[in-house]
Parts: sequence; structure tokens; C-alpha cells
Amino acid sequence: MTTADQLSPAIKALLTKLRQSHQVELNPLTIRGHALQILQVADLESLLKGKDPFADISGFPFWIKLWEASIVLADFIAAQEPTPEGRVLELGAGLGLPGLAAAAAGHRVTLSDYEPHILDFQRVSAEASGVAARVEHLLIDWLKPPKLPRFETIIGAEILFREDFFAPLLELMGKLLAPGGTIYLAHDIRRKSLSPFLTLAEKQFEIAMSRRRMQSDDEEHTIIISRLTA
Repeated sequence: MTTADQLSPAIKALLTKLRQSHQVELNPLTIRGHALQILQVADLESLLKGKDPFADISGFPFWIKLWEASIVLADFIAAQEPTPEGRVLELGAGLGLPGLAAAAAGHRVTLSDYEPHILDFQRVSAEASGVAARVEHLLIDWLKPPKLPRFETIIGAEILFREDFFAPLLELMGKLLAPGGTIYLAHDIRRKSLSPFLTLAEKQFEIAMSRRRMQSDDEEHTIIISRLTA
């Protein structure tokens, strides 16, 4: 684990650039005994202005929040044994906690999102957490994805927020999942889009679900982990 003062010159410059547009700080988080540092926006509430992402998704910057589902997925994936040839892809990674936790546990990880500045947050966190050597960062537009290799494991937390993206997302997953691979998705039980997505996905994948509960901000959250296999 590295402090902000110990970052490489390139990542320090990246952090300086991010500080010009956001009030940010590195926050410590331990997942399965792995100490991580996650770069987060400090003035989150002033940016969100009380928006409820479960009631109205319009204009909500989903990438900017460290979701309870991300923490649950990070704990889950960090407990999985890495394989020599295995590769993990996190779709819509945002701050990238699950992927970073997987990297800390020994997995080779690709963190992806759709805007460059989101990947910059991930790059700072990866180096500060000491896992940059096992992590790559990739821009992926689900509607126009680049040509990519296949991945043994695909993960995502709170990525089902627009129904018009369901079909492109399922097509992308089908193309990128290696034979015998597994997809793990984590969402708050309040996420109304989960059920219609899984109804569409069951035409293409076998689906199993489990529940996890966690306490956050004096509130108990129920997180659904969906496992999709071809």
C-alpha cells in the first residue's frame, strides 16, 4: 500500500489533474485481509444533491459512488482462487473496488469504463494499493466495443441502470466470456432493473442467485449476487 506522497511521478501528475476538477481523497479499505486505497470524491453529497439512484437514474453519475454492492462483490471475488491463465474483466467498473480486490488476491484484472477520467481514478487507486502490475485499464463502449480477448471471469456491480443497454451488454458478455467461464453481478435488491435483465439473460445463460447482507451507514443492505454461466 502506498501513500499519496509515495506515488510515482506519472500517477502524482494524474492525481494533481483530478484534483483540479474534483475534491478527492484516498480512503483505506480492507477486503479479505488485503489493504487497499480507493480514490474517492470527498464532496459526494454536494454533487449528488440528494438524488436517489433507486428512484430516478436520470443524470445520476453511477461511477462516482462506492456502492455497497461493490464492497460485497469485492469480498466475494477476492475469496476466489486465481488460476494461472485466468483473467478477470470488470465491466462498468467505476471506482473499481471489486477488480482491485481481485488483483490484490492474485488475479490478473482488466478494469473498464466508458470515460477516460474514470480510468484515471482507477489508475491512482491501483498504484496506491500496490496492485498496478496486475491491472490494466480499458475504455469500453458497450454499444461499440473494441475487439478483445476472452475472459474466464466477468464481474460488475450496479451496472444495470438503463434497460436500453441490456441487449448490448448481453451481446458483449457472450462475446467476451471464455468457454466454461462465469459472470458475477452484484446489485442492491432495490434495483428494479435486475429482474427484467435476468429474464432477458436466461435466454442465453444459466442463472443462479444468492443474497448477502451488509451494514452501512446504520442501514442494512441486501445485495443479490447473480451468477451467469453459458
